Amino acid sequence: MKIVHIANFYGPNSGGIKTTLHELGKGYQKFGHEFTYIVPGTRLYFEETIYGKKITVPSYILPGSGGYQVIKSSKAVIKMLTALEPDRIEVSDRFNLNKIGKFARANKIPTVVFSHETLQGLAKRFLPLPSFIRNLMVNWHNKRLASNFDQVITTTGFAAREFKEIGIKNLVRVPLGVDLVNFNPTKRSEAMREELLKGSKHLLVHCGRLSPEKEPQRSVETLIELRSRGIDARLVMIGTGPMWEKARELAKGHPIDTLGYIADRNRVSTILASADVSLAPGPLETFCLAALESLSSGTPVVASSSSAVGEFLLRDIAHPAGAVAGDDEISFANAIIEVLETPAMRDKAREIAESMPWDSTILHMLEVHGIPVVGHSAPITSVKRHLKAS
Repeated sequence: MKIVHIANFYGPNSGGIKTTLHELGKGYQKFGHEFTYIVPGTRLYFEETIYGKKITVPSYILPGSGGYQVIKSSKAVIKMLTALEPDRIEVSDRFNLNKIGKFARANKIPTVVFSHETLQGLAKRFLPLPSFIRNLMVNWHNKRLASNFDQVITTTGFAAREFKEIGIKNLVRVPLGVDLVNFNPTKRSEAMREELLKGSKHLLVHCGRLSPEKEPQRSVETLIELRSRGIDARLVMIGTGPMWEKARELAKGHPIDTLGYIADRNRVSTILASADVSLAPGPLETFCLAALESLSSGTPVVASSSSAVGEFLLRDIAHPAGAVAGDDEISFANAIIEVLETPAMRDKAREIAESMPWDSTILHMLEVHGIPVVGHSAPITSVKRHLKAS
């Protein structure tokens, strides 16, 4: 089978979307299928990767996003799809790629669209409108999205809620997975830990994009609150984004290191495994791969109680893999102290992660697509040849 995935917000510094595409590509190919992913870039470019055939297409930078790119022309993508002749199409975008669904339906190609965010939450945060108007807009958009694709994929019950509320029937939940090999408690390094602690006692880590909806300033505020209580903690922040400068400004004068984006996943996994607690303060997180990677590294997580992260943190309510907290620094500080006082959470963290391997996600996606687990390798289509001929 030929599977093509089109995604926006993919780039050198992106996290969850890029990880998801790469893992899907590796997984599909493992079962004998051909995978092509079309993503935004500076120009048209074709590349063979270990994850599949990568095609970058011209894009524009979304203002105020800190560099996020969005594909310019869905018509150009449709032209490529005509050349590629896919058996299945996946889309990771809910805003400007709806025409892909219409094209696929006209050509009898089954489709799925991933809803990676909560539109209700984003609208409430960024649209200063009366609630009933916001709800009308969100419901209209979600109904339109669901009508343009055969199936809507959500990764958690939290992400699915806004679709269920309006009676969307073509909804499927497929939890994402985690790299259990690279993100592993064995990566814990006392040398790395001492280097990052710089003499402090407790190491906290915030790993994720520094953007407004993810509330990275809460991690800074929480560190300050802990220090005011006499807790000798230090915070390391991994990631970049539109709030990079603000985060650095807030961190001045406090034991906080802002490391920026780290491309070396081995270094990231070592930092996560060497920390005492990982912070996921984003109230709108519909999954949060960084939180799951922290758990896989044996590091418990403190997350916003408003997000989806608690769905796997508190799966075993009697033996949690971390804690959830209200969206303020006092609640987060209280939760961190609770986690620091419960060493058993480290073992539980890894146990939860082991129940969520990427192989499980791939098998579930193949089931969604109606594809037999043992596939066949389709001949690779020469996209360039088709484009020249058209």
